[in-house]
This record gives sequence, structure tokens and C-alpha cells, in this order.
Amino acid sequence: MAIEIKEVTNRKLLKEFIHLPARIHQNHSNWVPPIYMDEWTYFNPKKNKAFEHCTTILYLAFEDHVPVGRIMGIISHPYNEKYGISDARFCFFETFDNQEVYNALINAVSDWARKNKMNKMVGPLGFSDKDPQGWLIEGYDQPVVIASNCNFPYMNRMAENLGFTKEVDLVVYKIPVPDELPDFYKAIRTRFLNRDNNPVLKEFTSRAQVKPYIRKALTLVNETFDGIYGFTPFTPGEMDDFANRYLYLINPRFIKLFVDVNDNVVAMIVAMSDISEGIKKSKGYILPFGFIHILISGRKSKQLNLLLGAISPEYQGRGLDVMMGISMLDSARKAGKKVIDSHLELETNTKVRAEMEKMGGVVYKRYRIYQKSL
Repeated sequence: MAIEIKEVTNRKLLKEFIHLPARIHQNHSNWVPPIYMDEWTYFNPKKNKAFEHCTTILYLAFEDHVPVGRIMGIISHPYNEKYGISDARFCFFETFDNQEVYNALINAVSDWARKNKMNKMVGPLGFSDKDPQGWLIEGYDQPVVIASNCNFPYMNRMAENLGFTKEVDLVVYKIPVPDELPDFYKAIRTRFLNRDNNPVLKEFTSRAQVKPYIRKALTLVNETFDGIYGFTPFTPGEMDDFANRYLYLINPRFIKLFVDVNDNVVAMIVAMSDISEGIKKSKGYILPFGFIHILISGRKSKQLNLLLGAISPEYQGRGLDVMMGISMLDSARKAGKKVIDSHLELETNTKVRAEMEKMGGVVYKRYRIYQKSL
């Protein structure tokens, strides 16, 4: 059957693009559907500010007028200009186990990238490293958490068949929540509390209390993530988009901030209850009753998922990370959590990885971003 590649140029095609993964993964026990309300916002250039500084393309593959694959291409101009590179990214790539369809989609984005004078393809990688990135290469039997890709092994096999090779790997740790605080944490806490002029730890009980700190916290992320692979700084509008996308899903007690005397955020960590089972039950629809499934699953879940963490260079090495960790472990324990998912960490980030392992964390998933010259 001939394969037809169509650019997504209208709402009907975008609907097929957004909903195609549900067919591909219908027998995939670990797959979690997206929250479709968020998907419509994410892929809308009028609502997602990231489109303002990127060139993008969305393609669908059809066989006999039935969609059988999809892919998005992105050129991040700020990132390319900063590092003096000409990379095009592919992401939101989904197909059945069909090398011909896979090749057709990759070739379509490759042709588009060459026309835009790019010389390399990397992916899966979205607008920034805060979007789902990489394909699973280890841990296929593990449930996938929010903002992470879920793929069958054949996606890696077909990439390698086309000559794609490793760009970088990312690892995910599973960290136990201890019944009692480890002694080394207690010692660091004592030293910290005995020092003068420490920043103040902020904890929250409502989302309204969090809102004044959102831009301050994400400004800190911009400062501290500089140089991290794939990261593009948030613009003020993107900060608001990011907050709108996740804040309603996060229990405020899992947000920990340190502020200085001027109330500027100098350290932060954000986590959320794993809500995968609730999203599955809702089939990705918040309304009319999906939100109830998501709320209940968050309360019942024994897993906490880390989303973001950052410390100002000026305050690193002063125990703020440990104090936030202690507070987060305390909140996790009170909420009945047993494990913490670290989310994706670059394999080269040895400092953070050492901290994860010091807490008893073990790698249980690994993702890979691929690259190929054009």
C-alpha cells in the first residue's frame, strides 16, 4: 500500500495527529494517554509561546487514507544560535512496527530540515528538555510517568536501521522514601540550622500561595540550567504556559523553595504524585469526570515524581539541597509515598547522580536521544 505524507494544516488533521498514539498503544499496558486538553493547547501556536522562536512542521503518514504514523520537526533558533549549530529536532514520533512508514516520516522531516539549511537531526527532543525526550532503551516493563515518552523497542531498532546513533543517554532513578531520616541528613540539618543568615525555606498549603513565586522560580531555572543539553530558557510567556500546564496537577506541599532577604528564589524543588493510573482511567479526558480519577489516583499513589530542581550557584554547597530533600521526604512520608521517581537526568550529570545514589536510588529506566548528519 502506498504511503502518503501530509502536513498537518487544519484542525481535522491535528485531531488525527493528537489521537493517533491511542491506536498505536492500545495493547501497550504501560502507555499513559496524554491529557488531551493540554495537547490541544500545546500544539496551538497561538497558545504555546514556544512556537514564537522556533520553526516547526507536523506530518502524518497515511496508508489507504488511514493515519499510521506521525512526527513533529522543530528548529530551535535560540538554541542553535547559542551553540553555533544547525540542528533540527524530531519529536512526538509515533508509528506502528513498519520500517517503511518510519522511513517516510523521518525522510519528510529530513527534507524539511535540509531546506531550512540544517545539517543534523537529533531526537526525540521537543522545544526544550522539559518536553518528553529520548526513547526508552531500558525499563520497558516500568510504568511511564508524566512528561516522559513511552515507546516500543522497535522504535530504537528502526532508528538504528536508518543509521541513527547515540547522541546522549538519560537515566531515571527510583529512590526509596525511608521510614526514618538517614543519619547523614540529620547531621547536615544540624549544621545548617546552627548557621546564621540562612535563606528561608518556603512551604505551601495552597496554589494561590505559590503563584507569586512562579516566575521567580523559573527565572532561577533559566540561570542554573544554562549549558544543560537541550535546554532553552523560558520566556515570561512560556513561564506562564508551563505553570498553567502543571500547577493544577501539583499538590502545593510538594513544592519547596528557599528565598533570600529580598524574597528572590535561590533554590527550589518541585514534585507531584504519580497520577498515571488516574489518567489511564480517564482516557486522557479531564471532563466531565476524569479529573476525579486523577485526584483519587494522586492521593492513592505510593510514588512521587520529581519535576524540577535548581539551586543558585551562589548558594550551592551550603546544604540547601539537603534541607529541601529533608522537607520533601517528610512530606512524601506523611502522604504515604514509598518511592520517588527522579525523572530524567543526563548520564553525564555525575554530581546529581551521586546525590541520587547517596539517597539509595537505583537506575531503573534509561532513555536515548539519537543523532544523524543530514
